[in-house]
Amino acid sequence: MKKIICKLFFAVCIMCLFSGCVVNSQTQESPLYDTINVIDNLVIDENSVPIFPKKAALTTDTARRFSIDLPKRCEVNWDNQTVVSVVPEEKIEIVRLGVGDPLPDLKVSDYEFKSLTVKQAMDKLLDGVDISVVEDEDMVEKISGSISNGGLSESIELMAKMGRVYYSYDAVNAEIHLKHRAKWMIKMPKDESIIMALLDAMHGADVRNLLVDWQDKTLVFEGNYQTEREVAKIISDIASKKYMLAWDIDVYRVYPRTDNPIIWMNLLPAFGDKNIKMSIPGVVGRALVVSPEINTKTLQEFLAQQANVVLISQGSFVIPNGWQSRFDIGQCSKEDRLETDLIIGATGTYGDYGGRNKIDAKIVLRTSQGELSSFNIPSSVGDNYVIIGIPTHSFVTTPETLISPFAELVVFMSPRIISIVDPADVPTETTHLVGDALRDFLSESK
Repeated sequence: MKKIICKLFFAVCIMCLFSGCVVNSQTQESPLYDTINVIDNLVIDENSVPIFPKKAALTTDTARRFSIDLPKRCEVNWDNQTVVSVVPEEKIEIVRLGVGDPLPDLKVSDYEFKSLTVKQAMDKLLDGVDISVVEDEDMVEKISGSISNGGLSESIELMAKMGRVYYSYDAVNAEIHLKHRAKWMIKMPKDESIIMALLDAMHGADVRNLLVDWQDKTLVFEGNYQTEREVAKIISDIASKKYMLAWDIDVYRVYPRTDNPIIWMNLLPAFGDKNIKMSIPGVVGRALVVSPEINTKTLQEFLAQQANVVLISQGSFVIPNGWQSRFDIGQCSKEDRLETDLIIGATGTYGDYGGRNKIDAKIVLRTSQGELSSFNIPSSVGDNYVIIGIPTHSFVTTPETLISPFAELVVFMSPRIISIVDPADVPTETTHLVGDALRDFLSESK
């Protein structure tokens, strides 16, 4: 019996050892559990979804950059460029919104007020009339004056202007509401070049939050009394101008193919000295005034013989004659580059220049660090500008860079004239304004 028990015990031990080996073998070949990783107290496996930190409630970058007018600003049709365009004169009208209901038709006579707030002066005027005055904002400015004879609406309007406030009348509740800010709508002309000039001028006057309806050509903005005066001056100036100035622009980064800079003197044998009209040095770089024979196509062909040429930005901007505006490289850039911090500013007038009709312009290159260079450029209609010799290293902010020290920025600018004339004087074939016909038209419009 003992022998049988021993044999059974021995057999059980053998089976246990065998099964242990099998389990170990299985464990080595295919683990019973998946491998897991623990990172920052989070279990990560192949079924995990990405976990991102919470983002602040800010407009996304691509949504912030969205703008309906960018395609109008950032595209140039070099194959169909018009050096002089003629547009009919149109009225630009500004209308205040939210004025409320008409005031009652009451007469005012022999009314005098002295050192009163607008509300106090109106309360005194409306004493005995079932109309109350409500200040929607605190108003402390004092006004003084007298009204010998007039209507109620004219009297209320006068006192509001004196206090630099705006009023609206609620006929249902018989209340006059006073505010420091108001909203306006500008009925703009149909020509988009003039609209662009108007928008740029308003941006230059720091008028923000402009709502433009490109379909019905209206613009809505809000502001205070000072804003209204500045916008009224802009509209008056634009309406009085006979000309607008526009610049179409290409901006290139040029990489020389060798360890040598671009040989710009080769422009002379390539195009002839008659096509290089003027050379203007700046603190950095040089501006060339060239004939129409040197354009974006021929300039790129010349550069391609010595370097690789990359278009960084392209676009246009418009200013009223005698005004100033700017072109933001980054706003119309093809991609993020060092040079997208650059701004090209322009001030220009078209008219008599020593007995000749010329475009007298000042072009300024500026970055967030300050002015880089500037050029005073007088040119004839049809001439182009080529700004050369601006090192790409001017925009490098790190101690070291992989960019060649001979890489440079090249700016091509083509000025245009937009002539604003009486609708009856608009030529039926504006595309024929070239040569002698162009010169005759410009001399007649002077």
